[in-house]
Amino acid sequence: QVQLVESGGGLVRAGGSLRLSCAASGRTVKQSRMGWFRQAPGKEREFVATISGGSTLYAGSVKGRFTISSDYATNTNYLQMNSLKPEDTAVYYCAAANLGVPVKYDYWGQGTQVTVSS
Repeated sequence: QVQLVESGGGLVRAGGSLRLSCAASGRTVKQSRMGWFRQAPGKEREFVATISGGSTLYAGSVKGRFTISSDYATNTNYLQMNSLKPEDTAVYYCAAANLGVPVKYDYWGQGTQVTVSS
Protein backbone atom coordinates (compact mmCIF):
# COMPACT_ATOMS: atom_id res chain seq x y z
CA GLN A 1 0.00 0.00 0.00
CA VAL A 2 1.43 3.34 -1.05
CA GLN A 3 1.24 6.22 1.39
CA LEU A 4 2.45 9.78 1.04
CA VAL A 5 2.44 11.91 4.17
CA GLU A 6 3.11 15.64 3.94
CA SER A 7 4.32 17.82 6.77
CA GLY A 8 5.93 21.19 7.30
CA GLY A 9 3.10 23.53 6.43
CA GLY A 10 2.18 26.48 8.60
CA LEU A 11 1.78 30.22 8.86
CA VAL A 12 4.63 32.42 7.70
CA ARG A 13 5.05 36.09 6.84
CA ALA A 14 5.69 37.24 3.31
CA GLY A 15 9.35 36.87 2.48
CA GLY A 16 9.76 33.92 4.80
CA SER A 17 10.56 30.28 4.11
CA LEU A 18 9.07 26.87 4.72
CA ARG A 19 10.19 23.37 3.87
CA LEU A 20 7.54 20.81 3.09
CA SER A 21 8.29 17.12 3.47
CA CYS A 22 6.64 14.14 1.81
CA ALA A 23 7.43 10.83 3.47
CA ALA A 24 6.75 7.91 1.14
CA SER A 25 6.04 4.30 1.99
CA GLY A 26 5.09 1.42 -0.25
CA ARG A 27 7.20 2.73 -3.12
CA THR A 28 10.53 4.50 -3.41
CA VAL A 29 10.95 8.12 -4.43
CA LYS A 30 13.98 7.02 -6.44
CA GLN A 31 11.79 4.91 -8.69
CA SER A 32 9.04 7.51 -8.94
CA ARG A 33 8.37 10.85 -10.48
CA MET A 34 7.50 13.03 -7.49
CA GLY A 35 5.43 16.16 -7.77
CA TRP A 36 3.96 18.97 -5.70
CA PHE A 37 0.66 20.61 -6.44
CA ARG A 38 -1.35 23.25 -4.62
CA GLN A 39 -4.93 24.36 -4.39
CA ALA A 40 -6.02 27.76 -3.14
CA PRO A 41 -9.58 28.44 -1.95
CA GLY A 42 -11.94 28.77 -4.89
CA LYS A 43 -9.26 27.79 -7.40
CA GLU A 44 -8.35 24.64 -9.24
CA ARG A 45 -5.40 22.54 -8.21
CA GLU A 46 -2.24 23.65 -9.99
CA PHE A 47 1.16 22.18 -10.67
CA VAL A 48 4.07 23.50 -8.60
CA ALA A 49 7.12 21.32 -9.22
CA THR A 50 8.26 17.85 -10.19
CA ILE A 51 11.42 15.77 -10.03
CA SER A 52 12.45 12.59 -11.79
CA GLY A 53 15.97 11.38 -11.30
CA GLY A 54 18.04 14.53 -11.42
CA SER A 55 15.64 16.42 -13.64
CA THR A 56 13.36 19.11 -12.21
CA LEU A 57 10.60 21.29 -13.58
CA TYR A 58 8.83 24.25 -11.95
CA ALA A 59 5.79 26.34 -12.54
CA GLY A 60 6.71 29.81 -13.69
CA SER A 61 5.17 31.38 -10.60
CA VAL A 62 7.59 29.58 -8.25
CA LYS A 63 10.71 29.20 -10.39
CA GLY A 64 13.72 30.64 -8.63
CA ARG A 65 11.98 30.61 -5.24
CA PHE A 66 11.08 26.94 -4.71
CA THR A 67 13.35 23.90 -4.88
CA ILE A 68 12.21 20.27 -5.11
CA SER A 69 14.54 17.49 -4.01
CA SER A 70 14.53 13.86 -2.92
CA ASP A 71 16.45 12.06 -0.21
CA TYR A 72 16.74 8.44 -1.28
CA ALA A 73 18.13 7.34 2.10
CA THR A 74 15.02 8.45 3.97
CA ASN A 75 12.62 7.97 1.05
CA THR A 76 11.42 11.54 1.47
CA ASN A 77 10.73 14.29 -1.02
CA TYR A 78 11.06 17.96 -0.11
CA LEU A 79 9.81 21.30 -1.34
CA GLN A 80 11.91 24.19 -0.07
CA MET A 81 9.93 27.41 -0.41
CA ASN A 82 11.74 30.73 -0.10
CA SER A 83 10.63 34.33 -0.59
CA LEU A 84 7.05 33.31 0.05
CA LYS A 85 4.25 35.55 -1.15
CA PRO A 86 0.62 35.81 0.00
CA GLU A 87 -0.42 34.29 -3.34
CA ASP A 88 1.45 31.11 -2.37
CA THR A 89 -1.24 30.46 0.25
CA ALA A 90 -2.82 27.08 -0.52
CA VAL A 91 -3.08 23.47 0.50
CA TYR A 92 0.01 21.75 -0.87
CA TYR A 93 -0.16 18.14 -2.03
CA CYS A 94 2.60 15.65 -2.70
CA ALA A 95 2.06 13.13 -5.49
CA ALA A 96 3.86 10.18 -7.05
CA ALA A 97 3.80 8.78 -10.55
CA ASN A 98 5.48 5.92 -12.34
CA LEU A 99 8.55 6.82 -14.35
CA GLY A 100 8.06 7.34 -18.07
CA VAL A 101 5.30 8.84 -20.14
CA PRO A 102 2.52 9.68 -20.02
CA VAL A 103 2.86 11.13 -16.55
CA LYS A 104 -0.05 10.12 -14.36
CA TYR A 105 0.02 10.84 -10.65
CA ASP A 106 -1.67 7.84 -9.09
CA TYR A 107 -0.77 8.47 -5.49
CA TRP A 108 -1.53 11.57 -3.42
CA GLY A 109 -0.95 12.76 0.09
CA GLN A 110 -3.56 14.35 2.31
CA GLY A 111 -2.21 17.87 1.91
CA THR A 112 -0.64 20.42 4.20
CA GLN A 113 -1.81 24.01 4.62
CA VAL A 114 0.56 26.87 3.84
CA THR A 115 -0.59 30.35 4.77
CA VAL A 116 1.49 33.41 3.91
CA SER A 117 0.50 36.66 5.58
CA SER A 118 1.24 40.05 4.08
